[in-house]
Amino acid sequence: MLLVSCGQEGENGSQPGDPAATATASPGATATAVASESPVNGARTVAEETDDFRLEYSYPAEAGNIQELAALLDRRLDRLRNAMVGDSAEARADARDNGFPFNKYSTEVEWQVVADTPRYLSLSAKISSYTGGAHGNYGFDALVWDKERAAALEPETFFTTPEALEAALGSKLCEKLNRERAERRGQPIAEGSSDIFDVCVPLSDTTVLFGSASGRAFDRVGVQIGPYVAGPYAEGSYEFTFDVDDKLLTALRDEYRSAFTTRN
Repeated sequence: MLLVSCGQEGENGSQPGDPAATATASPGATATAVASESPVNGARTVAEETDDFRLEYSYPAEAGNIQELAALLDRRLDRLRNAMVGDSAEARADARDNGFPFNKYSTEVEWQVVADTPRYLSLSAKISSYTGGAHGNYGFDALVWDKERAAALEPETFFTTPEALEAALGSKLCEKLNRERAERRGQPIAEGSSDIFDVCVPLSDTTVLFGSASGRAFDRVGVQIGPYVAGPYAEGSYEFTFDVDDKLLTALRDEYRSAFTTRN
């Protein structure tokens, strides 16, 4: 069971004039249904299905109306689709050679706006995938678009070091996580437990988001934790929101501190 990530390449937007990547049929896959919705006010939704896979991918108008960002997201779509073509065809061949049924692969990626400030557009994505097995899996992704520099940034790069982010938020996350774990499980987490689903989850194993109540500066930090990270699959994902405080401001790199404010 493989969860496909559509981020983590750390790339900037395309240069003006770069063509947007498009999802086109490949000779290796037989299409049983193909549907592609043209952008609506900048938003784009693509849905495609072949004998081997089903793919859905979307992003909002706020992203689509920024040429370089739309091109970046389209390139990610193109890479994702190409990977699905190859992986699903290989899985079908393996199933045929070993005499067991092939289950069609699927991936859904939905980008949404978390915050839109004068300089930055904060986006999050939920990624769901199925590659055979008892059930699929899902997880999260995030990026922050710097409108002045025309560049995509990982939220973690706003902080001086991963350790600084952990020191500013780690203990609060652990407290909230254990309270939620206890509520879902019907019993408190045993103090000192070393069980993998009882220990604190480092920020490096989560998806960090930036939100804004005012629309002027980031004043909230969201943390998303996918299945199998803090608990078994049946327990689901965990999502928490924290107000920006002085400790978080101190952990930020100097060049990004003005983009944040404490929440009153």
